Amino acid sequence: MLGCALEDYGVYWPLFVLIFHAISPIPHFIAKRATYDSDATSSACRELAYFFTTGIVVSAFGLPVILARVSVIKWGACGLVLAGNAVIFLTIQGFFLIFGRGDDFSWEQ
Repeated sequence: MLGCALEDYGVYWPLFVLIFHAISPIPHFIAKRATYDSDATSSACRELAYFFTTGIVVSAFGLPVILARVSVIKWGACGLVLAGNAVIFLTIQGFFLIFGRGDDFSWEQ
């Protein structure tokens, strides 16, 4: 948000990264519903979900770099957006590591 709100930057194009933040967990949720065998080490649906999630995360980091490269936003705004991306995606990963195990303390019940 700082990459958009600070007076020096003042362009709201980096807010399109929020779309990637919103859709990044969707492939995992779809794969979790589609595969019922939780003991298997790998499945095609789960691997496809990992592939799509990786593409979404890479796109979220690539969009601000491309916008800065073509001079739509400034490089300082790009740095702030990239730092925000790292925090958000590490938070999402931490959520899935803590609550995605399927033990007694879980949101699945």
